[in-house]
Amino acid sequence: MNIFSLSTARATPASPLHDEARDWLLLLTSGRATVADAKALKAWCAQSPEHAQAFEQAKTLWRQVGTAVEQAQPPRHFGRRAFLGGAIAASAALVMVGVGAPGGLAGLTADYRTAVGEQRQVLLSDGVSLELNTQTRISRVGQGIELLEGEVEVLAHVAQPLKVQAGAGWVSAAQARFNVRHTDRNVCVTCIEGWLSVDVAGRTVHMESGRQLTYGAAGIGAVETVDAQAVVAWREQVLVFNNATLATVVDEINRYRPGMLVLLNKQLGQRRVQARFSLQQLAGVALLIRDAYGAKCTELPGGVVLLS
Repeated sequence: MNIFSLSTARATPASPLHDEARDWLLLLTSGRATVADAKALKAWCAQSPEHAQAFEQAKTLWRQVGTAVEQAQPPRHFGRRAFLGGAIAASAALVMVGVGAPGGLAGLTADYRTAVGEQRQVLLSDGVSLELNTQTRISRVGQGIELLEGEVEVLAHVAQPLKVQAGAGWVSAAQARFNVRHTDRNVCVTCIEGWLSVDVAGRTVHMESGRQLTYGAAGIGAVETVDAQAVVAWREQVLVFNNATLATVVDEINRYRPGMLVLLNKQLGQRRVQARFSLQQLAGVALLIRDAYGAKCTELPGGVVLLS
């Protein structure tokens, strides 16, 4: 008999929806779940707010059962870590469904792509080269390209402007070096050298080196002056953070390493960070965060590390 079912029978509302949510959680934490299962769960949760709420309640109860088992001094093979790990694994599965195939279904047929932590160069044509960062998908569109997801540095020295589509906007440049990042439905364009123009929402914005523009669901931001070399530090295998929150740092690090860092302490996540990380350091970055900010690290299977 499953201890999760026994312990939550009274706490969970007796309804088919909550039974289904519990069954989904048990499947995802069984060790037998597949990517198809995780995608099916995502579709199930999207059916209605009630579906999503039922799954959230199932995860909460999963954690509560872990605490109860720990207090009852369970056998070594069935402790709180197993329960908590299961709940986090289920959460991570949903997140990884969202980011595991950058660019959505279109990303599966992209012309150029990189895996987690991978970087590669693409010579697009005479006078145009691309440097793809981690988890990037790019498709060719006519004489230009579309950045479906991820990050790319573009070097263009051509007679006719190269066009790069990213989200709802287009970047045009003939003599420029620039960086385009498209993550979480937001686009950030940085001009490194030369000049370029961005067409978005009926506006045309001209930019020169050291200038940056962000646009997305929240609208179009103002053009800002930035440290362009810090933006493309990833090209030198370095991540640079200037007064960023630790939550932002963790999100960025998760783009480059297998598994996932899960920040559980909201107050800790608001700490401001001034740091440089070599990409070669990321395997042990959780310990660096522990030593620098006093975080508690709990390692779980699958490369999941809890930071609290």
